[in-house]
Amino acid sequence: MAQTVTECLSAGSDSVTLINSINTDASAEYAVAGMTQAKINELVQRNVDHLEIILLYAPVDSDDDTPNVAGAADSKKTTHVAAITTGNAYIAAN
Repeated sequence: MAQTVTECLSAGSDSVTLINSINTDASAEYAVAGMTQAKINELVQRNVDHLEIILLYAPVDSDDDTPNVAGAADSKKTTHVAAITTGNAYIAAN
């Protein structure tokens, strides 16, 4: 059975949470303990990249059962888009 748009977006929720947590207070985020700022930025970038890929999911033709995340209502993608913006701003500032 093919994934739904909701399932695809759910797969990115950990990235959203991590980016927002690091942006709020990286020193409180266990996942970055002992990392240099450069490594933290790489981690944030990987998660931004992950979210950008998810948001591009779309079927290539009528036989493709890939969920149409790209064509889904913006309201479903708000937190993901915001996390990408936050992650890019965090990297630029650090």
